[in-house]
Amino acid sequence: MTKSPNSIPSDLRSRKRVATRRAISQVADRLFLERGFDNVTVDDIAAAADVGRMTVFNYFPRKEDMFFDRDEEGRETLRDALRQRDPGVAPMETLRLLAHQLVAEQRPYVEFSVRSQGFIRTIEGSETLKARARAIRDELAQLVAAALCECAGRDAVDPDANLAANLLMATWSVAFIEAHRTFRQSEDTKAAEAMFLGIVDKGTVGLKAALAGTPYV
Repeated sequence: MTKSPNSIPSDLRSRKRVATRRAISQVADRLFLERGFDNVTVDDIAAAADVGRMTVFNYFPRKEDMFFDRDEEGRETLRDALRQRDPGVAPMETLRLLAHQLVAEQRPYVEFSVRSQGFIRTIEGSETLKARARAIRDELAQLVAAALCECAGRDAVDPDANLAANLLMATWSVAFIEAHRTFRQSEDTKAAEAMFLGIVDKGTVGLKAALAGTPYV
């Protein structure tokens, strides 16, 4: 007898959802890199992934979400770093150490390689993706500000936390851009990583000076 969908164990349904989402994302990435983001439609992605158009939208409300499919993972990483930090380590230092940890673990969102250059070129070739990248940066700043307030037991509208979060995102954005530029010029991953971490470290020094006297440094 055929099982109804409700009889399928929840963990199996969850694994199937994760697998379907990953398959759609991988197909989308391939098409975006081959043709350019703006030259690929949701129908193209659905056909290549062998799913319906509405299935794609069930997993990804916007086409940009398929490109930035690790966005939520990055948000959770930032939240967890602050929520689980050693009480003896200040929030800004915790985030500086996080940058070093992400590079050491070779997380994909701080990857500087031939493969990652394809993603950077795809962003550079699309005004839609550039706009979404700026929006994600702003959303991450809001997330970090809220997490900092939570760490310090301050109101969510604390101006010091907003200053810290926006300076942090500006620092990491510059570090990210310069690291990819370094790789593009040298094809040296270690040099690019050193550039990224060097700017993060230097920017953190400035952050600590700007935020002296606050609970964030």
